[in-house]
Amino acid sequence: MESIRQLYKIGYGPSSSHTMGPRKAAEIFGERTRGAARIEVTLYGALAATGRGHLTDQAILEVLTPMCPTEIVWKPETVLPFHTNGMTFKAFNTDGSEKDSWTVYSVGGGDIVEEGEERGSGPSIYPLTKIKDIQAKCEREGTSYWEYVEQCEGPEIWDYLAEVWDVMQRAVERGIEAEGVLPGGLGVRRKAVSYYVHAAGYSMSLKSRGLVYAYALAVSEENAAGGRIVTAPTCGSCGIVPAVLYHLHHSKGFSEKRILRALATAGLFGNVVKYNASVSGAEVGCQGEVGVACAMAAAAASQLFGGTPAQIEYSAEMGLEHHLGLTCDPVCGLVQIPCIERNAYAAARALDANLYSAFSDGKHSVDFDRIVEVMKQTGHDIPSLYKETALGGLAVIK
Repeated sequence: MESIRQLYKIGYGPSSSHTMGPRKAAEIFGERTRGAARIEVTLYGALAATGRGHLTDQAILEVLTPMCPTEIVWKPETVLPFHTNGMTFKAFNTDGSEKDSWTVYSVGGGDIVEEGEERGSGPSIYPLTKIKDIQAKCEREGTSYWEYVEQCEGPEIWDYLAEVWDVMQRAVERGIEAEGVLPGGLGVRRKAVSYYVHAAGYSMSLKSRGLVYAYALAVSEENAAGGRIVTAPTCGSCGIVPAVLYHLHHSKGFSEKRILRALATAGLFGNVVKYNASVSGAEVGCQGEVGVACAMAAAAASQLFGGTPAQIEYSAEMGLEHHLGLTCDPVCGLVQIPCIERNAYAAARALDANLYSAFSDGKHSVDFDRIVEVMKQTGHDIPSLYKETALGGLAVIK
């Protein structure tokens, strides 16, 4: 299992699989084909079906066009066997001969792999890859999940998580101030500022919930506008973890050190899902994005409030379990409807999961690892038209 640095990626929205992944692929191919006369990029399957709404073409062209003329070819009806988010880069010489060709897949969370290559093929630094094993180790040694992260990652992980936290906070604060209509043609107005202002007029409990909504909306709207965010675990679900942590940091006074430890715990749970299943909406639906983000945020909140390893695991389990079967069918393929609202609801649900587990002893019937297995199987059983293809569900609403 790779470093949580590969889960928390800093970049620009609106989609980790459709924007960040293709941009990364374009950078790699552009570097290895310098001097090419022209480049042709063919997008397949879900990547092509919703690529325009996710700014896939813009992400690729911004990288390659300064090097040489670049053409995008769209083939949504062609799904390559290895993964639905396939793309082929071809570079040509001045005489028209092919200089280089590369087929690669954007598999979620900003990751790209070649056919046959396993996701997470980078250095494996976590010897334990199931929460039940990590939990048992923590309980046996009297340690916390974040301490296991530090053991595996080394103390330098805190500098990276501090950068992640800074980007998350800036995204909340920019989003709270921004107004206007989001790009894409749906006419969706930013709502974060309205929720933030309205929250002030309510009693403490309702104000608290309103602020959580506002913070999640702020980051998600920044993502939809192509702003700088952190995948947690994806762009489409990037508002949930920041909303919960920003709210608890400001309303409960948790120190930055404790926030970073909570980020480490959240990252560990997200990493386990990414390694054992998927966080790609195109592969398993939105349960792998918003569901996993909710689990991460729930674990982080439980960590902050002093939850035991069992209570933290229970919080995360509920966050994911109650999003099982969630489809990925955004209207017009844009990361706006229902994605932005979904982030706000999931942030609130994460806090509810923490509260529910805090009243318990942490014992429950279905453990987190089993839910991850079920999510993976459920995702594979969901018809493809409900997974980022813009062919079913809400995506076809006019």
